[in-house]
Amino acid sequence: MSNRLSGISKTIAAIVLVIIIIVAGVLVYFYYSSTTSASKLTVYALWTGTEQYNFEQVLSNFTANTGIDVTYVSQTTSDMLITVAQQITAPPYDVDVLIVPWPNWIQDNSAYLTPVTDLVTASQFPTNIITAVSTPATIWAAPFKLSGKPGFWYRPSFFEANGLTVPTTYDEFKNTLLPAITGISGVEAAIASGVDANGLGWPLSDVTEAWIIGRGGYQLQLDLETGPSVRNWTDSQVTSVFDELTGLLEAGYFSAPAEWTGQIAKLWEGKYGLFFEGNFVTAQSQVENKSDIDFFPFPETDGVSGSVDYAVLTKDAPHMDQAKQLIQYLASADAQEILVKQGGALATNTGVPASAYSVTDKEVVDFMGQAGITIVPDLDDTIGGDWQQTFWDQLKLLWTDPSTSTMNTVLNNLQQAAITQQGT
Repeated sequence: MSNRLSGISKTIAAIVLVIIIIVAGVLVYFYYSSTTSASKLTVYALWTGTEQYNFEQVLSNFTANTGIDVTYVSQTTSDMLITVAQQITAPPYDVDVLIVPWPNWIQDNSAYLTPVTDLVTASQFPTNIITAVSTPATIWAAPFKLSGKPGFWYRPSFFEANGLTVPTTYDEFKNTLLPAITGISGVEAAIASGVDANGLGWPLSDVTEAWIIGRGGYQLQLDLETGPSVRNWTDSQVTSVFDELTGLLEAGYFSAPAEWTGQIAKLWEGKYGLFFEGNFVTAQSQVENKSDIDFFPFPETDGVSGSVDYAVLTKDAPHMDQAKQLIQYLASADAQEILVKQGGALATNTGVPASAYSVTDKEVVDFMGQAGITIVPDLDDTIGGDWQQTFWDQLKLLWTDPSTSTMNTVLNNLQQAAITQQGT
């Protein structure tokens, strides 16, 4: 009998041991799962290709310093404006941090964001960059990267081979340089025209802003950003600027719109002579030789457009504490110095030293900082909303069917969209 009881006892002990092992395994699994989950941030931004690679170097340094892993997910402009905007209104979701270039979008979606007031030292940034995403008591976004849109990119070797000279006046640009480029064998158009991979017309908006600022003055762009209460899209000064731009389109100096990075490749092939865009052009893989790319400012301009990429913290970020660390890091001079050293980006944090910039990017910084040049916010990013989509669409119409009639239709449509969004 005692042997039988002893056997039962051993069996029970074995069962208990198995249960203990199973429970311990489950506990270990959930411990490590929760630990891994807690340190795995997700960031959405708009960058692909070289720009994505450069940003991921910044994230790698953050992980090395904190042990917090970060997954980067590239979004299209349409997805970020519409799909992601809807996603953050209905938690739970996966994304912790968004990086977007639209102050208006940030303000409109602030109910679904976590303030970063305690994570950002406002004095480290230009005042207008902070006020664009702030209310008197709250900062909604951390400035990360600045894209200056200083002028026309070209290959110095192309200019030298064809006896071209950088213009110093608008008359030289219009009446000497553009005809000269057009007359070169193999050139399809003097100026490349871009759209994004989904056909959106934001590259065309950057070109148009250059004409608004360069031919109408920086104050004209600021007035249009304020809205119809200050400036109508149909008034004489705006019409004069668009009449000038439309005339160049009718003359065939601009190419048909096509995907913008592909247009850089054609610039490199000598199919175009010029391409107006932000300094992020130099970060693209289609620029085969970084020493053979340069820019000249829009001739006789008194201003330049600058677009800021802001990091925002979602209201229901799955990993809030770690995400706050990332926001602080992205706003720091250390993080931004890593980014600008790779080229094609400018810092928003004034603590980043001049020595961090490439020669070309330093030229952009120097141009934007010189006396007589006023940096103004990007037009469509500032107004945002439905008006921004209308602007992109209407510019594609103007580019593909340039005429005075089309121009008047475009300006009337922009005026109505502005009244609807900004009031009178």
